[in-house]
Order: sequence, then structure tokens, then C-alpha cells
Amino acid sequence: MTSINTSRQNNLAGIMTMCGGVAALCINDALAKSLMDHYSPIQIIFLRNIIALPFAFLVALKMGGSRSLRSSRVHVHFMRGVVWIAATVMFFTSIHHLGLAEATALAFVAPLFITALSAIFIARVGWRRWLAVSVGFLGVLVIVRPGAATFELISLLPIATAFTYAILMLSARFVDTRESMWTLLLYLSLTSAILTSIPVIFVWSPVRAEDIWLFLAIALCGSLGMAMITQAFRFAEAPTVAPFDYTALIWATALGWMFWGETPDVLTFVGAAIITASGLFVIFRESKVAAETT
Repeated sequence: MTSINTSRQNNLAGIMTMCGGVAALCINDALAKSLMDHYSPIQIIFLRNIIALPFAFLVALKMGGSRSLRSSRVHVHFMRGVVWIAATVMFFTSIHHLGLAEATALAFVAPLFITALSAIFIARVGWRRWLAVSVGFLGVLVIVRPGAATFELISLLPIATAFTYAILMLSARFVDTRESMWTLLLYLSLTSAILTSIPVIFVWSPVRAEDIWLFLAIALCGSLGMAMITQAFRFAEAPTVAPFDYTALIWATALGWMFWGETPDVLTFVGAAIITASGLFVIFRESKVAAETT
């Protein structure tokens, strides 16, 4: 009975932490959308990571000790930093032109890209998961509506973001397995700050006094969100907490409506529902396959 209660408590802690982390990242995206009127994505990324770096350093030191500050594959972290910057630039650009909920819904195809790329480079994927991937991309077509009068080429950016994010997730396989998740988070902030330090010179805009608190907030929310989501997977199993990543659509819709008066149309919600259902099926199917092979 004690072990069951402990398991329930861990699951609840994982779910609550995951929801909190997702909310923090959605606020991070909303802050980026407001800053995009005056600053380039590169400058936002640079300042966010410079401000967040001490926090990431302290968290890594606290959670993993001095060992978490070292890496034997720094070149892999730099490669992941490049991919992370590309994904962030594309997503920030997309939310500058699209509704927050629409861009978030399209970015939900990342788990489907992970499944497809895994089938090509890592392991065989069964027909059920391929069917889920196909249905998920049908949801993308419902939202984007290619060929329709409302189609915008910028709608492809969140999809490209999801693809690069999938590459980022799979690239974690090339990191030394002895390195903790906190090391990955630290080096992601560090490499992003270093890699944007040169290009930011060419796009720099003086930071307005009224925007300083926004940069502080985006650094806090971005770092806190990533740390909380990482911690959620430590509290509970992935199939328990991963589905709650989709609560981002609720936050994105609410924030978009509150601050920009954005109201997604019916087809956007229909497409988002299809993508979400497909992603959830992939998560549960992969957990079942993993359980059967162990």
C-alpha cells in the first residue's frame, strides 16, 4: 500500500511539475512575441541565455555537483546549440506573424517527426505508429490549408521548428550517457549564448528601459520551464507526464486572446485535436512497445 501511495504521489508531482513547466514555456513564448516588435530573434535568444546562464550553472551544480559542469563531448553540445538556435529563431519568427495558439498547435507535430526520424535512423516503427504519423500530418493540413485563400507561407515555420526540435531530441543520443540532464540544460544555454554572440552584433538594437523586465522574465520562464519539464520526467514515467505537454495549447490560446485578441478558428481547433490525438497515440504506443521488449 505504501509503494502504491508513493507511486501516486510521484505521478501527481510529475504531472503538476510538467504542467507548471509547460505554462512557463508558454509565457516565455508570449514574452518573445511581445519583444519581436523591437528586437530580432537572435538578440532575444542571446540576452535570454546570457541572463539565464548563472541560473543554469547553479542548478546544474546543485543537482549534479561539479561533475555536471564537465562534458567529454563538447562538440556534440555545440551541434545541439546550432539546432536549438535554428528552432527558436523559426518559432519566434512564426509567432510574430501567426497567432500563438496556431503556431503552438503546428509545433505539436514534433513527436510525430521524432517517430518518423527514429524509423529511418534508429529502429523499426510499426504500422500503427506510421498510421498515427500520417493522421497527425492530416491535422497539419487542416490548420495550414494549402491552396486555400487563407494559406500563409509563414505557417510552414512552426512545422520546420518541430522538425529541428525532433533532431535536437534525437541528438541527445550522441551525448555521453553518463552526463545528466542538468549538464545538457547547462550546455544548451552556454552554447546558445556563445553561438549568438557574433551575429547579435549585426542585429543589435538598444534595449529600452521598459523592456529590461521582459528580458529578465523571459530568461526566468525559459530556464524554469525547461528545468521543471526535465524534473517532471524524473518524478514519473514518460507515458504519465508526456501527454500533459499538450496543455500548452490551452495556455497559448488564453495568452493569445488576453494580450492580442487572437481567436483561433474552428479548423485550427479541429487540426490541433487531430495532431494531439495522434501524438498521444504515438506516446502510448511507444511506451507499450518498450514494455513488451523489456
